[in-house]
Amino acid sequence: MTPPAFSAVSKESLSDSVYRQLADKILRGELIAGAALPAERELSEALGVNRGAVREAIKRLQQARLVAVRQGGNSVVLDYLAEGGLELLPGLLVNAQGQLNTAVVRSIMAMRSALAPDIAAAAAQKGGAALADELDALLARMRADAGSLKALQAHALAFWRKLVERCGNIAFRLAFNSMTRTYSQAQDAMAAVLQAEFRDLENLGAIAAAVRRGDAETARSHGRLHVEIGRGALEHALDAVDAGGSIQ
Repeated sequence: MTPPAFSAVSKESLSDSVYRQLADKILRGELIAGAALPAERELSEALGVNRGAVREAIKRLQQARLVAVRQGGNSVVLDYLAEGGLELLPGLLVNAQGQLNTAVVRSIMAMRSALAPDIAAAAAQKGGAALADELDALLARMRADAGSLKALQAHALAFWRKLVERCGNIAFRLAFNSMTRTYSQAQDAMAAVLQAEFRDLENLGAIAAAVRRGDAETARSHGRLHVEIGRGALEHALDAVDAGGSIQ
């Protein structure tokens, strides 16, 4: 196997730059599971940074479960599919050719479709009138900003953020945070594709009303209907990408 080539990194945020480059090579399979990382000295020379930056980057790789440090200080690449968590999703969104990884996007949308109804239901059980008032205020802003897709996108994200913050489930919140960070990398490209979902005030309004009544099952039902609008549109767009086109 040909050793992966490394590029000199920016002198700003050295450990961050080293971490990103090493993590990228692991996630894209240039450094395979079971392989040993080059020694700190070798990495320092190849990347053009000091050994302290390399050492700090390797600590972060350990925390992300991308490498394990064995006895003697040698670092071995781990199988991120077996060891990693949702925080790795942003690094998987774009493939080695700089293209959107459609399989990862589909996986994220499937997870979102699975979680969103339960988030809406849990928020309806716990949120009450105070949350409903906040959701109604957001819906009013969405109506006022109907001509701005960017504003609708931001308001829709805020709507779901309020639901997840008040649903009382920390696992939902952390999963939402990971999905949001991943989505932020492609949000400009996704805006037009998902606009029908952003304009779906009917289901969002029904969720808000269900939250006010404490009606979990109605919130769940309308949450499912709402996110499936976006999922269907995105699946159509991803089919075009897989056929050699681009997201329109």
